Amino acid sequence: MTEGAHVAPPMGAGGAEPPPRPAIQIVPLRGLPVVAVVLVFLVVSIVGNWRWALDFYHVVGGGLWTGIDLFVGFVIGPILGRLSLRARAEFSARFMPKMVLIMPTVVAMTLASGFQLALKLGNLQASNPNHAWLVASFIVVGVMAVIALGVLEPANIAVLFEMRKPHPDGEIIAGLMRRFIYTAGITGAMQVATLIIMTRVATH
Repeated sequence: MTEGAHVAPPMGAGGAEPPPRPAIQIVPLRGLPVVAVVLVFLVVSIVGNWRWALDFYHVVGGGLWTGIDLFVGFVIGPILGRLSLRARAEFSARFMPKMVLIMPTVVAMTLASGFQLALKLGNLQASNPNHAWLVASFIVVGVMAVIALGVLEPANIAVLFEMRKPHPDGEIIAGLMRRFIYTAGITGAMQVATLIIMTRVATH
């Protein structure tokens, strides 16, 4: 069976029309309080210069960012590539709204706490032996942040807007999902470089 350009809703029993699709939320409202708590505590940790909290945010944020990129790029990606357009659309409708909240929050956790830690530990001073490694990490993480917020997130939101249409275009969704998966794989590979740099800094 060839894949059509549009994702047509399946017919119900006896040829009856299926029930209306539930509205797709671009931003899951139930997740906003959790994100607010995480970000507020992040700001408080930076203002108070709390070493343990900053370490927690940086380790947890970096671990989640790395794990999500690797999992999406190298596990979910190949699976999605073998699904029909309709199956990809159904998956996207449930997966993408969560990523709208998760990725910006994880990126903010990692970058803000990491910069504050580098400032607190003196790693930003040119005389510090870790300075060159920190500059390298800033370059790598900066590129990853641009990809995550400038490529992944727009593709994510575009998929959701397409899914909200009465007749979503499966080809558009498939193309946007490919962009999302490929760029997640690229940032996942770049995360390996950040792990090398960070372990080098931590053990120096």
